[in-house]
Amino acid sequence: MKKTLVILAAGIGSRFGGGIKQLEPIDDYGHIIIDYSIHDAIAAGFNKLIFIIRHEIEADFKEVIGDRIAAICEPLGVEIAYAYQEISDAVRYCPTFDTSRTKPLGTGHAILSCDGLIDSPFAVINADDYYGKSGFVKAASFLGDSYGLVGYVLKNTLSDNGGVTRGICSVSDGTLTGIAETKNIVKTVSGAEVDGVPVDVESLVSMNFWCYPAEFMDVLREGFPRFLATMPDPMKSEYLLPIIADSQLHSGTRFTVLPTDDKWFGVTYKEDKPAVMESFKALIASGAYSPDLFSDL
Repeated sequence: MKKTLVILAAGIGSRFGGGIKQLEPIDDYGHIIIDYSIHDAIAAGFNKLIFIIRHEIEADFKEVIGDRIAAICEPLGVEIAYAYQEISDAVRYCPTFDTSRTKPLGTGHAILSCDGLIDSPFAVINADDYYGKSGFVKAASFLGDSYGLVGYVLKNTLSDNGGVTRGICSVSDGTLTGIAETKNIVKTVSGAEVDGVPVDVESLVSMNFWCYPAEFMDVLREGFPRFLATMPDPMKSEYLLPIIADSQLHSGTRFTVLPTDDKWFGVTYKEDKPAVMESFKALIASGAYSPDLFSDL
C-alpha cells in the first residue's frame, strides 16, 4: 500500500540562510530537522513524500532541500511530489474571495493544495519539528481507512526559553474527544502553567502529526468553500486542521490517538538551537542515528 507523508513547508521564507529556522543545521554534519523526519518516515515505511511550498520559493527550496532529498529517495523507490499553497487559489472555491489578503489560509487549505496528488492514506507533519522515530512507526502502521493523531506528552514538547502553543487533547479510551488550542504554555520548575494557572504536563498534545484516509480530501473540498463564505475575518481567519477535526468530532468521526513518549525538538526561539543541537548530538552518540544519516536505509 502506498503511504504518503505530507510535509507542511510553505512557511519557509524565500531568503535562505540567517533567520530561516527550518533551514538551520542542527547537527555537526549539516543536517536540518526535516532530514531527520524524512529519514524516520522512510525507515517506518512511507514511500511517497509531498512537499507543500509556494511557487516563489520553489527554485531555492529544490536547491537547498528538494533535489538533495530526491537523490536520496530515488534509489529507495520513494516518490517525491510538490504541491503549492497560494492564497489566490481560494478564488476557485469562492469567486468573491478578497485577493488583497496576504495572510496564509491555514493548514487545511495547505492540504487541499495536494488535490490530485493524494490517492492513498497519508500523514501530515510540520517541516520544522523533530517528532522522534516511534511516531512515524505508529503512523505508518495505523494508516488505512481511519483517522488518527499522534499524541505527544506535553512535558516533552516545552521550550526552556518561552511560551509555546499546543493543542491539548481530551482523550477517552484511546479516542480523541476534543482539542483545546492553548497559547503561551510556559515551563516552570514544577511543571507548566498558562497565565499563572498550572497545566497537567502529562496531558497529550497535538503537534500537527495527523493520519488521514484518502477520503479526507473530500472533507476539505466540501468544507473549504463553506469556510470562505462564513469566516469571521476575511483577512485573518484560517482553515486549520484542529478546527476541522473538532467539527468532524461533533459530526461523529472517530480519531484514534496514537501516544508516543518521544521528545519533540524544535527551534521555536533562537535560544533553543544550542539545546536542540546537543540533543541531536546525544542521539547520534547513542547510535540512534548515523552521522551519515541516510546510510542505513
